[in-house]
Amino acid sequence: MKFISFLAFILLTSLVTAHGEGNGVPYTKYEHSKPIYCCNYEIRQAVTYCPPGNYTCLCSNKNALATYAGCLSYKKRNGTHTLHFMEHWCEENGNVTLAEDWYKNSYKHFLDNAKSASEIPSFNKSKPIDVPFKLNTSEMDLFKRAYDVFLDNYDDSLYYSSAILGYWLLIFIIGAFMNWSKFLFPGFYKKATNPVVNYWRKYITMPATFHKKKSQEQKFLKIFDFLIPSRFESIVLFIFYVMVIVVHCMNVEFVEKDPLFYTAYRAQWRYIADRSGIVGTFITPFVYLLAGRNNFLQWLTGWNYNVFITFHKHTARVMFCLIAIHAVGFTILLIGRYAAEMKETYMIWGTLATVAGGIMLVQAMLFFRRRWYELFLLIHILMAVFWLAGTWIHVDKLGYIQMVYPAVAVWVFDRIVRVGRLISFGFPTATVTLESNETIKIVVPKPSYWKSIPGGHAFIHFLKPTYFWQSHPFTFTEESDNSNIVFFAKVKGGVTHSLYQTLAKAPGRSIKIKVGVEGPYGEATPAKYADTPVFVAGGNGIPGIYSEAIDIAKHLPKDSNKVVKLTWIIREYSNLIWFYKELQALKNLNVQTTVYVTKPEILTDLEQFNTKWSSGEESESVEKGDSLKEEVKEDVTSTDIGPIIQNLKSELSHITILEGRPNLETYVAKEIEESNGSLGFVACGHPAMVDELRFQVSEMVTKSKGKRLDFYEQLQIWA
Repeated sequence: MKFISFLAFILLTSLVTAHGEGNGVPYTKYEHSKPIYCCNYEIRQAVTYCPPGNYTCLCSNKNALATYAGCLSYKKRNGTHTLHFMEHWCEENGNVTLAEDWYKNSYKHFLDNAKSASEIPSFNKSKPIDVPFKLNTSEMDLFKRAYDVFLDNYDDSLYYSSAILGYWLLIFIIGAFMNWSKFLFPGFYKKATNPVVNYWRKYITMPATFHKKKSQEQKFLKIFDFLIPSRFESIVLFIFYVMVIVVHCMNVEFVEKDPLFYTAYRAQWRYIADRSGIVGTFITPFVYLLAGRNNFLQWLTGWNYNVFITFHKHTARVMFCLIAIHAVGFTILLIGRYAAEMKETYMIWGTLATVAGGIMLVQAMLFFRRRWYELFLLIHILMAVFWLAGTWIHVDKLGYIQMVYPAVAVWVFDRIVRVGRLISFGFPTATVTLESNETIKIVVPKPSYWKSIPGGHAFIHFLKPTYFWQSHPFTFTEESDNSNIVFFAKVKGGVTHSLYQTLAKAPGRSIKIKVGVEGPYGEATPAKYADTPVFVAGGNGIPGIYSEAIDIAKHLPKDSNKVVKLTWIIREYSNLIWFYKELQALKNLNVQTTVYVTKPEILTDLEQFNTKWSSGEESESVEKGDSLKEEVKEDVTSTDIGPIIQNLKSELSHITILEGRPNLETYVAKEIEESNGSLGFVACGHPAMVDELRFQVSEMVTKSKGKRLDFYEQLQIWA
C-alpha cells in the first residue's frame, strides 16, 4: 500500500499544481470589514457614481468616498481597522492608494455638501450624481442588521468549529489523564475503588453501549452491517453529534425585509450552506489525523488504534454530510445561474471532492470492507486524495486554504514515517509456513535495533508481484534470542488465502519470501501494574496476549509474589501445533497458563505432529528422548490419538489443559476470589468472547470487595 500511497501523493501534488493553486487568499475576519461591505452594497443599491464594477472610479471619486465616510460614521462604524480595510479594499480592487487622511477630508466634504434623494432635483438612482449622498437611516439600520447576520455567520462558523475541536481536545485530555495516572500513580490508581469511581467505570468507561454488543458486527437489511462503539465512545460521539447540530441552529434568524436575500428560505439556506461548508472544512485535518497510524494521540491517551478508527469513521461521516448540505444549499441558491457558475474551476473541483466523499462513504461500509478489503483500501486512498485536492482548489480563493494545509501535512507526514519505518527495518527473507489448515506462521529476521512492543502489532508487505502493495496488520511474538519476530495469520480471504494456496503445494508446506515490516505500533496495556494481570486469548488472538504476558513475567523481581495468568481458548487440539514452541517457553516463567479445548472431539490435523517433528531441529529432540515427539514420529491413526494427546499434555505439564468451553461469569468470579488485590483483564480473540468477558468484568466492578478491576481490549477491528 506504500506504493499506492506514493502514487496518491504524486496525484495530489499534480492536481493542485496543475491548476496553479496553493497561494490562496488568506482568511480575513469580517468583524472590521463588515461595515465596508455593508455600505458598499447599500450605496450601490441607492445611488450611482461610477459604472458597475469600476472600483478605480469609485475609489477616486471624492463624492463617492464622502458617501462612504458618511455611511461609516453612522453608529460609529468608522474604527481604525475598518478604515484601514477600506484602504486595502481600494488598493486590491481598484489599484487606488487612498491618502492617510482620506476619511477626515471625505467626512468633512460629506457634512458640508451631502444631499438626500429628495434634495436632488429629478433624482434617478441609475444616473450618476456629483454630490455626496445621504442614505436613509432606517434603511441603514436594516442593511446593518442584515449584514450583521450574514457576515457574522462566517466568523461565528470559525468560533463554532473551534468549539467542536475544543471539545475533542477536552476528550483527549481526559483520556490522557486516565491513561497516564495508571503509569505515574499506580498505587493510587489501584486503590481508586470508591462508589463514584466504580459507578463511572461500571456504567460509562468499561461496558459496551448495549449489553454485549461491542466487538460483534450487527446485521441490518443484509448489507448494512455495523459495529456499535463502547458506551464511553458512544457518549463522546453523541455529544459531538449534538454539538454539530446545535451550532448549525444558532444565529441563523431571518431579518425581516432582508435586502440581501429577500426571503427567509433563501437567507437561511445561505447561512446554513456557508456554515456547514466552513465547519466541514475546518474539521478535515482532524479527520485525517484520526486515521493516521503515526498518531501522537494514541501515545497520549493509550487508546488503541481501533478507538481512533471508530472516531475517524463518525467524524468523517459528519464531515461529508456537512459538505453535502453545503453543496445542496448552493445548488438551491444558484438556481437560474447554476450552469454558468459550474464552469468555474473552483466549483468543478468542489463538486469532484463531494462526489469522492460520497464514494468513500458508501465503499467504507462494513459489508464491503469485510469482503473486499484490499479494493476498499485502494479506493479509499485515491478518493481521499481527490477529496483533499478538490477541497484545496475549491477554497483556495475563498480564504480558507489555511484549513487544508494541516490535513495535507498530517497525511504526508504519516506516509513519510511509514515509509521510513519500512526502510529502517529492511526487507529480509521470511520463512512462511502453513502450520495447520487455518494458520500461517511467518518468521521474520529483525534488525538488532528494532524494539518490539509487548502486545503491539506490525504491518507486513509480502513482496510478490501480485500483492506487494498491500499491507496487513498482525500481532506478533519475539523469539527468545531476539533474532526473529513471529507472526501468526489466520487464513481468510485476500493475501492470506493466496499464501495458503501457495503453501499447500510447497514442499513441507513452507516457502521463503521477501517481506517488508512496518511497525511496531500500539502500546502495552497498564495491566502490568495490577496485582494480578489476567490475559485471555481466543484462537489466533494469542500472539499479542502471549507477548505481553511473558514480558511482564520476565521483568518480575525474583522475590515477587505476583502471578501472571494466561488463558487460551482454542477449538481443537491441533491448534497447539503452531504455538507449541511458545507454550514450551512458558515452562520457566511465572505464568499460570490454562488452555481450554472447546471441541476436543475434532482430531483433524494431528498427523501434522509427525511431519513437524520428523526432521531438523525436532529430530534432534527425538534422539534426546522426547517422549511426545517419539510417539508422533510413527504413523498416526485414529486409535493412536489418545496416547498422542496424553503425551502432549505430559510435554506441556506446566500448563493446565481442560476440555470444554469456560463459563466466563464463573471464570471472572474465580479470578477475583483468588487475587490478593487489583486485577487487570486483557482480552483478544473472537468478538463474542471479548464482548462476554467485557460484560462479566464490568458487572463485577461493584461486587469485587474493594479490589479494583480493569478491562483492556486488544482486539483490533479495522475491516
